Amino acid sequence: MQTVEELREEFAKLKAQVASNDAKLKRAQRRELRLLKAQDLPTLFAELTSGLCQDAGLQNASLVLADPDHDLRHLLLAAGTPAEEMEALIVVDALTGLAPQYVALQRPWLGPYRRCDHELVFAREAAELGSVAMIPLHNCGRLVGSINLGSADPGRFTPDHATDFLAHLGAIAATCIENVANRARLLRSGFTDALTGWHNRRYLKLRLNEELARVKQDGCNLVCMMLDVDYFKSVNDTWGHVAGDAVLKEVANRIESEVRATDVAARYGGEEFIVLLPDTATRDARQLAERIRSAVAGTPIDLPGGASTVVTASIGVAEIRPDADLNDLKSTGESLVARADVALYAAKSRGRDRVVVADAA
Repeated sequence: MQTVEELREEFAKLKAQVASNDAKLKRAQRRELRLLKAQDLPTLFAELTSGLCQDAGLQNASLVLADPDHDLRHLLLAAGTPAEEMEALIVVDALTGLAPQYVALQRPWLGPYRRCDHELVFAREAAELGSVAMIPLHNCGRLVGSINLGSADPGRFTPDHATDFLAHLGAIAATCIENVANRARLLRSGFTDALTGWHNRRYLKLRLNEELARVKQDGCNLVCMMLDVDYFKSVNDTWGHVAGDAVLKEVANRIESEVRATDVAARYGGEEFIVLLPDTATRDARQLAERIRSAVAGTPIDLPGGASTVVTASIGVAEIRPDADLNDLKSTGESLVARADVALYAAKSRGRDRVVVADAA
């Protein structure tokens, strides 16, 4: 028969265990809430790696994702955070060969860290690890990756531990990844030109209003640069529309290589492109336009089938100053684009392959 003291000790242990379980549950709920609140892929992936690592007191954590069509990599690039810049993220074309567990990873796998088996699923040095948990991520019944947790303690993750909590975490994470990726795809399709990967005319209209509001608030200039590829119809007529698409993509790349990260570049339609230059003097905008014009015409553009061609561009530049009437941002924006278009037409009328700056409004 147990003594009163023994019963008290047992009760204290049970109470401590209940408190520990309650604390773990609350941490798990806070973690899930952070995952569910993530609005973009970089934030979500950071929560699933460094966030988990810090939250659980681990030495290493990584996220492995299969991306055979490079869809996730393109979405990350569009978000401004290339996959290769995320230290704990490993994006691969296929999971085959990374770790033997991927052959049949239906439930979380817990066990000792073995360098030969697990080195490739951790993005940074993992030699100090003693045990590993690999949590599978499934989408429509397919294994699409895993969350990998590493501890220096050999007893932290063992086959004897229950895995229901980790399986639940994997299910939540997989759902969050798919939801956030779908949101990113929707935004990208709504505001992105499919051919060049640039922003489209719809996005430009929204940003133009934002930039004009900044002109009104901060008292800075805004320049609109409109570019048109000269004699573009002859490219399509001579080599076909596939060649025309190749020219437009390369022209977009050459423009992008010259503009700043703070500039707003968009495909306006057909062979026309627009770049908004916030807080930029007209003189500096003209110099940039000349650099772009030179970059477009500087070297031949390779076409499908082995041919190549040289194209030129005409550019019109117009400016809005902070002392302008900015009460109607929509009309002001339309006027700015129209003035850039008039300057572009003047450049074409004067022989093409040149820059024309519109008179101040």
